[in-house]
Amino acid sequence: MAERRPRVVIIDDDALVRAGLRMMLGGPDGVDVVAEADDGDRAVEIVGKFRPDVVLMDIRMARVDGLAATRAVLQAYPSTQVLVLTTFDADDYVVEALRSGARGFVLKDTPPERLVAAVHEVAAGDHALSPSVTALLVGQVSSGAHGGDQRDERSRQARERLAVLTERELEVARAVARGASNAEISRELYLGVPTVKAHVSSILAKLGLANRVQIALLVHDATLIEGD
Repeated sequence: MAERRPRVVIIDDDALVRAGLRMMLGGPDGVDVVAEADDGDRAVEIVGKFRPDVVLMDIRMARVDGLAATRAVLQAYPSTQVLVLTTFDADDYVVEALRSGARGFVLKDTPPERLVAAVHEVAAGDHALSPSVTALLVGQVSSGAHGGDQRDERSRQARERLAVLTERELEVARAVARGASNAEISRELYLGVPTVKAHVSSILAKLGLANRVQIALLVHDATLIEGD
């Protein structure tokens, strides 16, 4: 039996971008684009109507931006996966969307085969972020973090949340925050890859997080990485 093609909604304010995405995603190994919208103000309505597996969400839109739309969609339909579309690979809005539960992000000039792969990964419940991208985003957050009392309070709250982890889970979380892949964590901590995956799943469940980048951001908020 053929594997079911993921159902996708595209939300982007540029008609040419939407058309290009439809072409890239619609190949024999692609996905089914079931609907599209030109602004985030229709996100909840269109997701409710078509129940897609994945929403490709633009960030900068005129009426309701992708950040607010991501939050609204995930509040209304938590099982929907959001994949953020952006022009830049280091964007404050992207970081906030990931904090809000988006499963990853792709650049608008991503090669078609990689874009299709990212949608399939997210539809399957995985994240679409490479270790290098994780490190890039976390580095941006760390370098732009507020100082003084605000940073101290964020660090305290993050450490309190991380206190529920076991010592081994905390080691894995720190490695994730450095942008390490499961294979790299396996070699570093002398664990099997399936064991690393199990630890990551446990960390996500205990902390109520959606993806590895949220783990990384929390660890950096707690200033548990050298250089923070």
